Amino acid sequence: MKLGAAIVGDLRQVLAAEVRAGERAAMAAVRAETDMVKGELRKQVTSSFGGNARGVANAWRSQVFPRAGQSLRPAGLVFTKAPAIIDASERGALIRPKGGRKFLAIPTGFNRQGGRRGAKPRVSAQQMVASGQGFLRPFKSGRGFVWCLPVRRGERTGRRRAPLIAGGIAAVATARRKGAAAWQQSLLAQGFVPMFLLLPQVQLTKRLDVKGAAERGLRRLPGRFVAAWERESGRAAP
Repeated sequence: MKLGAAIVGDLRQVLAAEVRAGERAAMAAVRAETDMVKGELRKQVTSSFGGNARGVANAWRSQVFPRAGQSLRPAGLVFTKAPAIIDASERGALIRPKGGRKFLAIPTGFNRQGGRRGAKPRVSAQQMVASGQGFLRPFKSGRGFVWCLPVRRGERTGRRRAPLIAGGIAAVATARRKGAAAWQQSLLAQGFVPMFLLLPQVQLTKRLDVKGAAERGLRRLPGRFVAAWERESGRAAP
């Protein structure tokens, strides 16, 4: 028995078409995988820090090179515009005060705009000092302090409940929620509002896995490239 083989058509055209299909497949595979890695990293941030960290999540960006045209050797880049936050959250960094200071001043939920993590403080540390009303309450562990302001009932305007005023500086406990009246009353009975936590250092827990997301993307890429090349060349994937 004899077997024969022959090339149908112009070999140069066949090879050129195959190269073009490979270029389109490589670009499509890298672009899709780059977007998938970026999406996973954004999800890691929102899963770890909640919806209030959406700005940090959206700081993850991506770019595929070349930016125009096709290539058999494309590259995908995923990067963040908040590198310090991401690095600390991935390493579980130890944060200490700078400039010879003894404590980190961390605003409490009462001292954040809308009570949101990462939001701008209602009252700054400088205002606390300038008011002359701030006082410290030590932790039971002895490792830090709660920096507080006295609280009083403010003036009522319109139909809204009279706000609580901390140290005569800012309204606090303004959230509209179930049991708000009892919540405010308990603060009045307490006589003060915790505005800052003063800690000598903070050990962050590892919350993100950036390296793992990148490695998972690299493992998926070859299979994605083969499937894309089969589509681009018109062959059915096995």
